[in-house]
Amino acid sequence: MLVVMRSVAGIAALMLFSLPALAGGNVADGQSKSASCAACHGAKGQAINSVYPNLAGQNADYLALSLHAYKKGERSGGQAGVMQAFSSSLSDQDISDLSAYYASLKPLD
Repeated sequence: MLVVMRSVAGIAALMLFSLPALAGGNVADGQSKSASCAACHGAKGQAINSVYPNLAGQNADYLALSLHAYKKGERSGGQAGVMQAFSSSLSDQDISDLSAYYASLKPLD
């Protein structure tokens, strides 16, 4: 139990230190980079199929952490292979911009 608690605390600390680096994406640049995302996640971040998550209105830091995890091969299951291939070509700035763009969109009710 103590080992699990230390692991969770370590992960939380790493996430806190990395959050400032994730902030600061450019919404307009993210929109211009989102064309390939739209094939699955919809033109305005509303997924075209229930297999894919909606991105509109998601927390920008969560989106950035997710894209970085896909890029590093740390996420599996579902469409992870597709996301790993897609994210492998993204720069840190691309990830920040895309995250800012999708976070700025209003989700459908």
